[in-house]
Amino acid sequence: MSTETVTITRLGSGGDGIAQMPDGPVYVPFALPGETVAIARVKNHGTVISTSVASPDRVAPPCAHFGPDGRNGICGGCSLQHAADGLYHAFKRQLVVDALKSKGLAPEVAPLVAARPGERRRVVFTARRTEKGVLLGFNQAGSHHIVSIDHCPISSPGIVDRLDALRTIARAVATSAEPFRVTVLETLSGLDIAFEGVKKVGDRERRAVTTAVLGIRGIARVSTDGEILIEPQRPLLDFGGVAVSPPAGGFTQATKPAEDAMADLVLAALGKAKRVADLFAGSGTFALRIARTARVHAVEGDQKALSALDQAARGTQGLKPVTVEKRDLFRRPMMASELKVFDAVVFDPPRAGAEDQCRELARSGVKTVVAVSCNPVSLARDLAILADGGYRIAAVTPIDQFLWSPHVEAIAVLTR
Repeated sequence: MSTETVTITRLGSGGDGIAQMPDGPVYVPFALPGETVAIARVKNHGTVISTSVASPDRVAPPCAHFGPDGRNGICGGCSLQHAADGLYHAFKRQLVVDALKSKGLAPEVAPLVAARPGERRRVVFTARRTEKGVLLGFNQAGSHHIVSIDHCPISSPGIVDRLDALRTIARAVATSAEPFRVTVLETLSGLDIAFEGVKKVGDRERRAVTTAVLGIRGIARVSTDGEILIEPQRPLLDFGGVAVSPPAGGFTQATKPAEDAMADLVLAALGKAKRVADLFAGSGTFALRIARTARVHAVEGDQKALSALDQAARGTQGLKPVTVEKRDLFRRPMMASELKVFDAVVFDPPRAGAEDQCRELARSGVKTVVAVSCNPVSLARDLAILADGGYRIAAVTPIDQFLWSPHVEAIAVLTR
């Protein structure tokens, strides 16, 4: 380890400050461009010791758990609370611009649709049983140490206000001192709590969870690794006026405002399309909204998510016909010959993107394609495939729903 004084020139893709040194870049967490800092350096990683020149874009972080002086350790949930909105928003937009540029693409990228504190309705905690109770919080940056939290500015008040209740239920289900994941989703009917990685949950734990939940208001469902332990209320989400009960532990967008913003962009892009394919449709975030004005064929590899979509569509009056198909689009993408009956296609894949599906889309005659992505790198690759196949990128909009993190969503609209 050595001690050096460095100047931060830019932010890296993970949100760390980067100092360009003769032997390569050095990554310095919690440092901002323009700052001069003394660091303790180990290889290409630096830890701030002191700051002699601070950035005018530095602001006081709103959370006591954030940063090198964070209470009880450095919470790894956020990386950019110390950056002013202007710098932070530009950073997120630039992640999308740079990813597209790396593939030779230079479409106009709109300003970031910003996230705000308290919007996160889905939060993933780490928990572990100890002799003093249950630790519940986020892993410290770069370690497995759990930073126990008593507040969280990114999370909805409906989740933050129930942290003690979550600890009570986690204590009931825990069978060992091994850490496990706790995904909490705030639904219209209460919290949907999904545990993952709890080993050997037996009858005793099931009884304990039931007793705990029945003594706490506002809990809709508790599950472990997809098995429902208790469901006092059916968890419900609102997808554009359609009530959907997502599967236990299933994927949902992390914030309602971001979901609504993405849906508005998708619907605007589809215009007067009469028949639409929604690929990687999940539980119907987009398909059920689209069905207000167009016939929809929803394709999804997860049967539980597809069943939730199908049940919601069947139970809602006033929708155009919605058909569903269980299909692994990574192994068996929809072929160009199958796509020819659709006016438009929407796809929203996991982080890996939709490379093989985009190759088929590039061979198709579909007039409008809307790509929804949580990974600018895989999005850029997929858009390059479509551009090479004759599509024009009409619009790209970055959307923030993981506040103060380096993760950014994007919606791209393409026309043939």
